Parts: sequence; C-alpha cells; structure tokens
Amino acid sequence: MLIKIKNLNKVYRTDEVETTALNNIDLEISAGEFVSIMGPSGCGKSTLLNILGLLDFADSGQYLFENTEVNKLNDRQKAELRKLNIGFVFQSFNLIDELSVFENIELPLIYQHISKKEREEKVNHYLDKMGISHRKKHFPQQLSGGQQQRVAIARAVVSNPKLILADEPTGNLDSVHGTEVMELLTNLNEAGTTIIMVTHSQQDASYSNRIIRLLDGSILSETKSTASVNTI
Repeated sequence: MLIKIKNLNKVYRTDEVETTALNNIDLEISAGEFVSIMGPSGCGKSTLLNILGLLDFADSGQYLFENTEVNKLNDRQKAELRKLNIGFVFQSFNLIDELSVFENIELPLIYQHISKKEREEKVNHYLDKMGISHRKKHFPQQLSGGQQQRVAIARAVVSNPKLILADEPTGNLDSVHGTEVMELLTNLNEAGTTIIMVTHSQQDASYSNRIIRLLDGSILSETKSTASVNTI
C-alpha cells in the first residue's frame, strides 16, 4: 500500500469563521493506481492533495506513506520524503520564467545533488519523451500552454517519483492540448507511476482507474472508472 489515511481532519479558522475542509477522511491508494478526486469548488479536493503532497498538514488523523507515519516526521524528514518520492503538476504550470526549459526540468535533480552528467542524461531523456527537445533552450513565456505543461510534467517525473500529484493539469489548456497532457499522464501511469489527480472534468477523470467524489470535506462515493480512452 503506497498511501493509507484514516480519520483525517482539517479545519481552517479565522476570528469569526471555522471551516471544515476535511472531515474524517479514510482512503487507501495502492502503488500503480491512477485516481481522480472530483467534487464542487470548496469541497476539500485541493486541501487533500496538498496534505498528500506534504505541502499542508492535517489537524488530526493518520497518514501513512509506504508504512511511514508522516505525522511523526520532523520538517526535514518530511521535506526529504517529498523530495525523493513526490512530483507535482499544477494547473498554472509553476515554471520559473528566468530558467530555460532544460533548467526548469533539471531543478529537482540539483536539489538531489545528482551529478551534472547524470542530470544531462535524465533531462535529455524526458525532453525527448515529452517531444520538446527542440524547445530546451527556450524560456516558458516562449512556449504554448500545452508545451509549458509538458515541461511541468517532465520536471515532475525527471527524478522518478513514486507518486505524481496533479491539480487540474488541463485547467488552462484547450481541448487538444488537454488531451495530449492526459495521454502523457496515462502513459506514465502505465509505466508504473502512481497518479492522484484533482479535476472538475469528467472527461479527464475517465482516464483514471478510480474516481473519488468529495462533498463538504467528506468522501461521498468511490467508483471504478469504466471508460475506455485511447492513449498515444
């Protein structure tokens, strides 16, 4: 089991308002799954994704990542677990404008102290795999939205993470580029990478193996995805 969470709760408080973002969430995700999380705005989707990615933390409950209890780790250990195991793909791409395509993809490997030669090999491999080798010296603002998301996916997978967390990965793309991105994620999943994706799109969710629907911070339903989607 890659992920197991039990009785997970998250409440946001201000001086006047208390908002329950997650309410007693129980969830298990096996290695190799492709899971979509759906629900209306404000239902807790992104909060759950951020907690799974160790970008935010629950108020109570248990989170096990490969049988390691995350809540018992200190900040340095959490950062190390995230760095070595989790890649992120965001709706807004989150590329660094001052860095070239090559440098954006290379960045996670620098943080892991990978040698320059190995970095070059890995980055060039994923540039080729994503079909953007001809753009490696360009900067993000010189790319289309679809190309930027390909760079973001390459950056997410260049360090071979066990888990990719994708937050509305096609939200800023037209239908053609959105389909390309979903096919890329599907191919990565078929190669063994676990993917958890937040989406409003039923079409995007149809690429996954399982769909989890949230409402008011609670799991409303879990269903197996039965749609057949062609991949590249």
